[in-house]
Amino acid sequence: MEGLKTRSKEIMGDPSDERTWVARAGARAQLYAAGFEEGDFKKPTVAVVAPYMSKNMCNQKSEELVRITTEAILAKGAMPFASYTPVVSDGQTMGTDGMRMSLVSRELIADCVELMVDAYRTDAVLTFGGCDKTNPGALMPLARMNSIGLTLYPGTSRSGARPGKDERLTPGSPYEGSGAVSAGLMDIEELTSIEKHSCPGSGTCSGMFTANTMSTCIEALGMSLPGTSTVPAVGCENAVNTEVADNCRRSVDALVGLMEKGIRARDIMTRPAFENAIVVMMALGGSTNGVLHLLALAAEAQVELSLDTFNEVSDRVPLVGNLTPFGDYNVVDLHAIGGLPVVMKHLLDHGLIDGSCLTVTGKTVAENLASVGPLPEGQNVVRSVSNPLAPPGGHITALRGSLAPGGSVIKLSGKGLKQWKGKARVCDNEGDALKCVMDGVLKAGEALVIRNEGPSGAPGMPEMLAPGAALVGRGLATECPLITDGRFSGASHGIMIGHVVPEAAKGGPLGLVQTGDEIQIDLTARTLDLNLPDEEIQKRKKVWTPPPVRVSAGILRRYSKNVTDASSGATTV
Repeated sequence: MEGLKTRSKEIMGDPSDERTWVARAGARAQLYAAGFEEGDFKKPTVAVVAPYMSKNMCNQKSEELVRITTEAILAKGAMPFASYTPVVSDGQTMGTDGMRMSLVSRELIADCVELMVDAYRTDAVLTFGGCDKTNPGALMPLARMNSIGLTLYPGTSRSGARPGKDERLTPGSPYEGSGAVSAGLMDIEELTSIEKHSCPGSGTCSGMFTANTMSTCIEALGMSLPGTSTVPAVGCENAVNTEVADNCRRSVDALVGLMEKGIRARDIMTRPAFENAIVVMMALGGSTNGVLHLLALAAEAQVELSLDTFNEVSDRVPLVGNLTPFGDYNVVDLHAIGGLPVVMKHLLDHGLIDGSCLTVTGKTVAENLASVGPLPEGQNVVRSVSNPLAPPGGHITALRGSLAPGGSVIKLSGKGLKQWKGKARVCDNEGDALKCVMDGVLKAGEALVIRNEGPSGAPGMPEMLAPGAALVGRGLATECPLITDGRFSGASHGIMIGHVVPEAAKGGPLGLVQTGDEIQIDLTARTLDLNLPDEEIQKRKKVWTPPPVRVSAGILRRYSKNVTDASSGATTV
């Protein structure tokens, strides 16, 4: 392993160079105090960085996973430098001002990883994902620095179920239950039972929500080991799943291989690899947040990617994953039939992914999948591409038009919707929108418009799960589109259009809409339009004023000033 020690000599000195060795005596003194022994200074160093919060079900096992990983690194003859980053739970902060910190945390996590890797000049890096933004946040800095490294998913949660019921609850179930209670379709006792049984233990949200969307995308991208993106986080008594522990050790083995071969992040994160990730997202019915995060990752990797890329891939990929929030199964059910490798092998056999892309195994996608069998018979978790849930173009689509000249994103998830036309019901923020839905102000046939919730205006581009789930819970999922410059949870379903660019706070047309205006959606033409005469639009522009700035200092203010629009990934690079 001594031959793999490169950058870390800048911190510890080079034993073969007396000048640098003498100069770094002060640094070595402090490393002795931290537990180094004399022979350790010849060993390469590996940064191990994990998001952690003790009461976040997605990342509360990080300490144990880091311990397992650092022990494996020591056993390989390298020195681990472990540290932790903050993590924000969308599910816990949803519908509050705390949710504005969620997307911001992606940038902070990426910066924390960069800071530790670059400050300590480590020779390689292994990061952990988990809750939603942590997955892209843990990978973005590897692409940014073109590091030797990989990322690992700590696992998803098991399906929830109430005693005696044959069901698959998810963390989204209580949100929809709240809407059902407000509509008189459910009582408080049933809602209480749902909230107590929706999340049966540690792990990320159980459906094909954002966390599992990004874990599978990152595996398809080649930056995590095959078979690690769908694994259950825990087993009996909420203890770390032995498979996850083994994935930690296998990831260390793979990392050493990358160090020996000199394979860096951008060698793997190429344009064809990103297209593979988009194919998987479309095939499995992933979250619209996947668009935002893949755009951000591509920007870090210096790969050209745009909203048009997603439409181009969508046009050739059918929806085959029968997964929540719109389908019948959760991601642990996908793992039970072979996980993502079985899906990718099926897609490869049908010419939908590029098998020549390099991965962190040091092998190509095709080589990794050579021994993987076909989709198992007798299961309905994943359909064949010849018998899909929806044809190509039937999942995530980018829309443009007079209401979204810079783009927007809709998740169809196999819905037969082709066109929609109706009146707008305008709310200037998420709180007003939730009240509008819960109080029954929103009527069937109206579009719920929620504005001033974009990356800069909110700031932080919070998810609109609370009003969206309430809308679904009240039985309006097929009647009322929700249109916003904010974004959606992966748990959201219905006619949900988000990421509208330009955002309202930046003077976008969304800021000019008034209740009663006619909005038109055309999925065939991929347009989202505000049906107003141009002279009326110009008249409104003249009197429009920006909404009041919501924050005057701190991390949200810095984010608001520097963030790009959603069509560029909402990054601060």
